[in-house]
Amino acid sequence: MRRVLGMRGTVQVTTSGFRQEAAEAFAELAKLVYKGASYAEIYDAVCRTAVSVVPGCDHACVTTMRAGRRTVCEAASDETARRFDHFEGETGEGPCLDAILTEEFELDPDISERTAWPRLAERTLAELPIRGVAGYRIITGEQKVGALNLLSDTPGALTDDSATIGAIVAAFASVALTAATEQRTVESLRNALDSNREIGKAIGILMTTHHISDDDAFAMLREASNRLNVRLGELARQVVDSHESHGASPS
Repeated sequence: MRRVLGMRGTVQVTTSGFRQEAAEAFAELAKLVYKGASYAEIYDAVCRTAVSVVPGCDHACVTTMRAGRRTVCEAASDETARRFDHFEGETGEGPCLDAILTEEFELDPDISERTAWPRLAERTLAELPIRGVAGYRIITGEQKVGALNLLSDTPGALTDDSATIGAIVAAFASVALTAATEQRTVESLRNALDSNREIGKAIGILMTTHHISDDDAFAMLREASNRLNVRLGELARQVVDSHESHGASPS
């Protein structure tokens, strides 16, 4: 089932006839995650992938929703897609908004006919070449909710096959962005552990050097951090490096 001309539903996803270039494009997306690419780079890659592999898709954009239903266009394949996203925000309706709020796939292969988004269609038909639209809900970095919009300049060009491949792109986008978030979480935890280790070493050095308690040593380190406007972990590392450069080892 799918949403067409205002009818809601879900996409039945199969891999029949899925093209080799799609697999290659997804491999490139995976490489971005593994190399620690920013969310912006992943958003851009998702848009490029959609235009490259989804039959009938001429433009694509990724939008997230913030507090108060405020939408933000995170990436767009071109200015046409970016303007369409802006029109959705101005009119308060469209496949992106519905996909986010209803968690359902949204498709209208020809907005010049009967459509679920009349205000958006009127604005779009007057100013853009877009005729067919589709929207998929995705989970974007840090558990923010967003949507992938697929846009076509040709009425009826977004077909069942387009919907299937678009769903795979959207699903892969969610996986890639979730993986990027998890990778950043692991890196943050690792950095925190490293910082805490350095702070512990610095406290030990200060205790031995000044013959003070651990509480006093920590207070001394924190006061110096505030006074010098240097992060506590960085200052601790400097204390440890300075101590070790003089041939001593922390207590």
